[in-house]
Amino acid sequence: MTLDHTWFSETHPATGSAFSLKLKGKLHEVQSPYQRVAVYATEAFGNLMTIDGYIMLTSRDNFVYHEMMVHPALFTHPDPKRVLIVGGGDCGTLREALKHPGVETATQVDIDEEVTRAAERYFPELCEANADPRAQLRFDDGLAWVKNAEPASYDVIIVDSTDPIGPAEGLFAEPFFRDCHRALRADGVLVQQSESPLFHLSSILVPLHRNLRATGFADAQTLHFPQCVYPSGWWTATLARKSGRVADFREADATAKPFATEYYNAEIHRAALATPEFVRRALTELA
Repeated sequence: MTLDHTWFSETHPATGSAFSLKLKGKLHEVQSPYQRVAVYATEAFGNLMTIDGYIMLTSRDNFVYHEMMVHPALFTHPDPKRVLIVGGGDCGTLREALKHPGVETATQVDIDEEVTRAAERYFPELCEANADPRAQLRFDDGLAWVKNAEPASYDVIIVDSTDPIGPAEGLFAEPFFRDCHRALRADGVLVQQSESPLFHLSSILVPLHRNLRATGFADAQTLHFPQCVYPSGWWTATLARKSGRVADFREADATAKPFATEYYNAEIHRAALATPEFVRRALTELA
């Protein structure tokens, strides 16, 4: 990360790339026990939240990520009632999950309360569902929460984590997915943000699929979508099912969804399941 009072730049030396946003000024900064959380006002992307110098979200484009982390998973499950969100401290994922009228409880477990407090102040639109009686906000260790969860206690687990470094590193490891598998009901669905296929295919996506297979999930598939503020501008979410195929989702229900979205629809869902050839080759080698 570089900051010259005019531009915020997130650089990636290993890939020879960077992404920059022109700033108006800094709005907030705090060092929590876990990480440094900062919020800036930008000229063209609204407010920008960063953690340890890495872009987490902006007001302008976060809807793509939040909708794609939630709606494909919930429309893949036959009848989602109990949802667990691991991470997701900005509360955008929680808001999207609670758009589904059949959801009875959505529990968000994020280790860092400072992220949520910053979101409440600078991204209030993402926190609209925080007062929903179905919402449960817990500031705790997500790894321990899942490990200690009762067997078959959730329908959908959404892992809305930061990059696999620091507090989030364990959320990409095999023991965590084994705990998720145990905590999910028989028809349960897991979704994990899985970074950029252009930059992280061998380091994150391939190991992720390997871990999901090793822990007993019946099927896993990676969904692709644009996210211009994240490295390469191309992002993914990987879905896994305890039973059935990821490609089989409630398409008629997605088409007739009773709530508004900005990006997600049934056609986007179907298209996001398409796998580029270089990704297909890398994952085929796991078989």
